[in-house]
Amino acid sequence: MSETQAWPFGTDAKQNDPLTALRIPVVTSFKPMWHYTGAFLGTNEDTGQTWEPPWPFASAERPTQYEVQQLLSFIAYHRHYWSTVHGYDMTRLDHRPLDVDCNSATTFIKYGPDDWGYGKSSWTYGPTFVPGPPGSESRGVTGTLRLDQVMDLVHHVGTAYPDKVWIQWKADHQDIFPASPNH
Repeated sequence: MSETQAWPFGTDAKQNDPLTALRIPVVTSFKPMWHYTGAFLGTNEDTGQTWEPPWPFASAERPTQYEVQQLLSFIAYHRHYWSTVHGYDMTRLDHRPLDVDCNSATTFIKYGPDDWGYGKSSWTYGPTFVPGPPGSESRGVTGTLRLDQVMDLVHHVGTAYPDKVWIQWKADHQDIFPASPNH
């Protein structure tokens, strides 16, 4: 983005965050105004808040470098899916500083080490994030879910298993989504 071009996202996404520079929006709300393809809900420090516990208003910690690569791949998958499966031209997205969708923002929250959830801005009822925060009634799982496991949940569209295109994407990107991660 050129120096003279205005930041179109206002305070919705942090402009000067290192993740934003990689095209991963660091958002300040679990219901961002823009429909980002894949966003990270910032920590209390990122958002300037003091929630305790931070969730659902902020992540407990920043993603690791390994998790950053998975977030980048999630965004790349979205572009791949819509351009190759549905034939959409991604040129307009190339000219924006962040990838946005016409449908709904997918926001990822980090509860702790290897413990993630996600939410959609289009959700109007039910839990804010799936799985819910640790200790909440909406948790729905025993233990923790790694980011790649939560991404699988994002790609369950009315089925018991993630969609085949997503499974193939992960198989084609085993450096980022190994079958048995050792991270």
